Formats: sequence, structure tokens, C-alpha cells
Amino acid sequence: MHLMERLRQQVDLRGAEFLGIADLVPGRDELERQGGAAVAAYPRGISIGIALPDDIVDLLPQGRERSVATDYRHHAYDTINTRLDLLASEVSSLVQAAGHCARPVPASRSINSADLEALLSHKLVAHLAGLGWIGKSCLLVTPERGPRVRWATVLTDAPLEPTGGPREPACGECRECVDICPAQAFTGRLFDPAEPRAARYDAHACAAHFASLREEGHDPAVCGLCLYVCPHGRVDA
Repeated sequence: MHLMERLRQQVDLRGAEFLGIADLVPGRDELERQGGAAVAAYPRGISIGIALPDDIVDLLPQGRERSVATDYRHHAYDTINTRLDLLASEVSSLVQAAGHCARPVPASRSINSADLEALLSHKLVAHLAGLGWIGKSCLLVTPERGPRVRWATVLTDAPLEPTGGPREPACGECRECVDICPAQAFTGRLFDPAEPRAARYDAHACAAHFASLREEGHDPAVCGLCLYVCPHGRVDA
């Protein structure tokens, strides 16, 4: 069985809806800026995505209620991140057993406290794999589920065929994610790989909003209104 077929079989077995192969060469400069030369050295990225439970995401406007916040944090964040990390480990083992290099990257872990960035942008890898576009919310928006997906990445040198390339944004004039943001963290600019993230998104404003929620006694503190409101993926949109 071809390696890609084995990867697809494993991803399907674990209930992940998205699997893509990205040619990372076009994004090498950004990968090196964010994760260093060791990350940028890999020519391919395996992008894995698990869709969030709609019934919980649809309750996010009531996110200050403890029951909603607890369900979202547990089922739509912690549990799915754990599933992604386990699946990335399994995928890495398959790739390594086939004789190639493989480095799984945690689904959600910041390593740069100053810039609030992870080792790499899973959204960028999924974008390069053709799985969606980066919206005005700076989330990866898929045609099938909108932004209601969490992602993990396995870096590799396996000669896997890319599943696609960057998609053009389909946001149009829509600003729902920009307007609903309680932190006013988004500028509304469309993604441009030549621009820094700060041109589109103020991560510190977002973090300050979460800090204020915790100060008000909301534990866990959740938001997610930008992914809730996006017309792409909403059942009632």
C-alpha cells in the first residue's frame, strides 16, 4: 500500500476529516522566521484537521455561562488537541517506518511568549496544502466546515505529492468575524503572505480579552465568536 493510502486510512480511522500534503517551499521564509532553520528545512508538511462539534460551537454566544465554557474548553479544545497530537504521532510513526524523516508539531502550544506564536502556523500549512484559505479572522477557513476545525502538522521529507496549493480567499466583503470580536483584534485585511500577522491580527488584544474574562471570574475563559459567526460552516447561514 502506498504511503499516502496508509496515511489516509489512519486519519479516517481516528475520525479526522482533513488530510493534506503541503509543498512548504513557498512558505520557507515564514517557517524559518517563526520556527527556525530546523523547521524550514522540511520540504513537505502533512496537515491533519479535526472538525469541532457544531452543537457546542453554536452555543459560543453564551460562552460566559460556565456550562457552555466548560463544554467548549473540554470537547472543542483540550480533547481535540489531544486527539490531534496522538494522530500526528501515529502518522509520524508510519512515515518513519517507510524510511523518511518525520517531526510532529503540537496542535496548540505557544513557544514565543513575546509574540504569542507557536513553532509553526498550522493554518499556513493547511493553506499551502489547498485545504482552505486564511480568512479575515486569521483562521483557516475550509469550504466544507468553515473555520470550525483544529489542525496539527507533521513535517517530513517524504516524497508525497502535494494535494493542492493556496486558495484565493472567499470572504468577499463579509466582516462578520471582524465586527463581532469583543477585543477588536482584527483589522479586516485579507491575508497577504508578504505582510506580518500584526497587519491583520493583534494577538495581544485577544490575550488581554481572555485575561479580563478570567479577572471577572470566568473559568474557563472562552471566546471563539469569530469561528462561530463565519458564514462558511454555519448550518443556519
